[in-house]
Amino acid sequence: MTQKSMNDGPKIALFEPDIPQNTAAIIRTCACLGAKLEIIEPCGFLLNDKRFKRVVMDYMDEKEIKFYESSDQFFDEKKNQRIILMTTKAFGSYTKFKFKKNDTILFGRESAGVPQYVHKMINNRLKIPMKNNRRSLNISSSVAIILAECLKQNKLI
Repeated sequence: MTQKSMNDGPKIALFEPDIPQNTAAIIRTCACLGAKLEIIEPCGFLLNDKRFKRVVMDYMDEKEIKFYESSDQFFDEKKNQRIILMTTKAFGSYTKFKFKKNDTILFGRESAGVPQYVHKMINNRLKIPMKNNRRSLNISSSVAIILAECLKQNKLI
């Protein structure tokens, strides 16, 4: 059995991540589940941050992470691709959405989500339904939930 290329599946994109431990946990999740990670800079930390290194361990392979210098560069390169924004401000649930194999699933900053202009640019906005009107899950937990669903729907796991 051959290993699928990271380009054959979904991509997880992080918009200006600002918590090193969460980004490191997402790197590990993507590495373990075979998803490409894309990071829209600027990050709110350095990749040599000790908190980041402690969580990422030996899962960091910068060849498998694509960095964008800005959101303009990201959206320019993605103009012919489907982007799904995960946001607590969405009305649609991920449980009723049909993910495609090559989707890019975008997650906002832990501290502030994504700016309003990003919400306006993306047609597919989804949320993870929560009980009792809770505010949000940790971003690394959210990535794991959504990535697993996308992989399952597309029979990639």
